[in-house]
Amino acid sequence: MADNAGYNQPVIDEFRANGGSVGHFGRKLVLLHHIGAKSGVERVSPVASLKTGPDSWLIAASKAGAPDNPAWYHNLLAHPDIVIETADDGDVHVHATALEGEERDAAWREFTTHNPGFLDYEQKTSRVIPVVRLTRR
Repeated sequence: MADNAGYNQPVIDEFRANGGSVGHFGRKLVLLHHIGAKSGVERVSPVASLKTGPDSWLIAASKAGAPDNPAWYHNLLAHPDIVIETADDGDVHVHATALEGEERDAAWREFTTHNPGFLDYEQKTSRVIPVVRLTRR
């Protein structure tokens, strides 16, 4: 999803009003509370996620196939200890780890198996779409 506040706010509002369910996304979103790498300002971004265990989620920094990574990805690299709002677990304190190499590739395969629309984003960009594991802390 884009880092577009005009698009994001209605999604955030719907998530919160409906216990984590959002239109065609269903219950696959988390609300990512991230701290600006330069500004230090907290922002909230809805992102597609895949829960891979009781304490672990995968997210992909696709930015809908844009040529650059979303701002939230850079913010997670700078400030990896954050909070996510989830449909089933409420607010969860997590640590974000950008995956690399084969671990990233395996996580991307798992993520796109459950979110096949992201394969279209991969075709739109020449960059390798980062995958981030969020682990409860």
